[in-house]
Amino acid sequence: MEREHIRNFVIIAHIDHGKSTLADRLLESTHTIEERRMKAQYLDQLELERERGITIKMAPVTMRFVSENGKEYALNLIDTPGHSDFSYEVSRALEAVEGAVLLVDVTQGIQAQTLANFYAAKKTGLAVIGALNKVDLIEHTNPLVIAEMRKELAALIGCEEKDILEVSGKTGKNVSLLLERIVKFIPSPKKYDAGMLRARALVFDSFYDNHKGVVASIRVCGGTFNAFDDVYLIGTETRAKIKELGVFVPEMKPRNTLSDGEIGYLATGIKDIEKIKIGDTVCVFDGAQVSKHAISEYALLGYEEPKPVIFVSFYPEEASEYDALRQSLQKLKLNDSALSVEPDQNEVLGRGFKIGCLGRLHFEITAERLRREFEIGVINTFPSVRYLVKTRDREMITIVKPEELPQEYLEIQEPMIALDIIFPRTYLSSILSLQKKFRFSNMHTETIGERIKLSAHMPLVELVSDFDDCMKSVSEGYASFSYELKEYAPADIARVDLLVSGKQIPGLSRFLPNESLEREARRMVEKLRDLLPRQQYTQPIQASAYGRIVARADIPAIRKELGIFGKNGGDRTRKMKLWKKQKRGKERLKDRSEATISPAVFKELLKKE
Repeated sequence: MEREHIRNFVIIAHIDHGKSTLADRLLESTHTIEERRMKAQYLDQLELERERGITIKMAPVTMRFVSENGKEYALNLIDTPGHSDFSYEVSRALEAVEGAVLLVDVTQGIQAQTLANFYAAKKTGLAVIGALNKVDLIEHTNPLVIAEMRKELAALIGCEEKDILEVSGKTGKNVSLLLERIVKFIPSPKKYDAGMLRARALVFDSFYDNHKGVVASIRVCGGTFNAFDDVYLIGTETRAKIKELGVFVPEMKPRNTLSDGEIGYLATGIKDIEKIKIGDTVCVFDGAQVSKHAISEYALLGYEEPKPVIFVSFYPEEASEYDALRQSLQKLKLNDSALSVEPDQNEVLGRGFKIGCLGRLHFEITAERLRREFEIGVINTFPSVRYLVKTRDREMITIVKPEELPQEYLEIQEPMIALDIIFPRTYLSSILSLQKKFRFSNMHTETIGERIKLSAHMPLVELVSDFDDCMKSVSEGYASFSYELKEYAPADIARVDLLVSGKQIPGLSRFLPNESLEREARRMVEKLRDLLPRQQYTQPIQASAYGRIVARADIPAIRKELGIFGKNGGDRTRKMKLWKKQKRGKERLKDRSEATISPAVFKELLKKE
């Protein structure tokens, strides 16, 4: 396909606005998928995506489309996630295309992630096409809402109202018109000069195949790749031979060549997942005597390294599965470059890994993928964030675990986020009621049509708790949010340790805000009291902060009742003698006991209520 007849684009939208359903209609309209093979959410290949109804991984596909002018075009679509935790996936997709379809659910209007994705697309310099989805739901009952939404979206994009398309991913309304708009409005790929290289391409995604090894999804940026070429990965300084070259339809379809502007895949048979990095440049050069420095000058601008914001330690439920967990995380990281993985150790749970994620949903998805795709059960610790601590020597150190906090320090700083919440006017007071619970600061509001956007700063750690659930609850599901990581700020928090029978339990320490410290500490000890089995002695469960006990709950001892008859019978003097003997035995047993809990209890304690 000639470069002038290639169109590369993404579909971007807020979560649940119908991206995947619209992508299904595009596949049908271009006859990319046979009708007998078609199924809902075709590009969502993970079972987890189908169950939750959300897109987790970007999905590229090449479609053939004959325009009304009789010319054939290659349309390279990348379907992207909508949840803010997966914004890194969106940013990678934006770098590989020239245009974007900004999709808005007409029944919900412009949401927080709609704005975040639009600004990211404009920053990348993409041509943006506005489209209102799900118009079939209200076009006959409430056409005024459609007109109002068209006006708002046009104002956001900066185009005329007539340029906003009304489509339906369910019925296929105006899908052919959208394809025509893509061909006319989105520019063809620019011609790239590969310089002394015969071809070069940007690696924007990768995954592992048992037969092909590491498969790289690439966007060709100059020249032509041929099957069985010798290639060179600039970032990792790795040489390899192409074993298979092709495009996604959306299954992998081998081809002999991939040319400038095209999107496809490249398999080299490399099994070492560290050899292919997302954001790297793969190239082909003629002649063996080319210096590494000369080649590096032609490296494409890759992606910023993802910055994990939430850290969770994962431990295998069975200690024997440690190596399997390590290998599974390596393969998962290849497919999800936003994960960071480091070895970790816990006195209760043994060896594991500290995982850095982009958000709470991200780590929940990671744990679920480990269980389903690799059949490994894991136990995770409390999610935490990265804190800055100023020591007595006025040195700034970074910690993630509360146990890493030094005995003496001057100040703790916590990461902050700039939070945007969009909601209908009627829920203003309900949203403002969250201010104290989640420590909002620097709040201000602005009006967007019939909705309000509340901007505020909030500690990142609050996002790890039940912020999303509370926000949806008080707004009856109508509020949405997006966030951006900002600077650090001094934190009014304290380390809280859990003790059983006076001995600290490793792995259960947490940082809690001082204003809610006692309430949260009381909830923790009461939950642990309900989980631990009773012993023959009383077990005090305590929460300690600032060197004092801030909450306590006791597990009563199992008491052996003395009968009136039988070998334990007799008068009260006899009973008192046996009770005292029993008490001395319990004291000796308590002194020899260890403050440990089983992994099963540990797992239950970490569950969110």
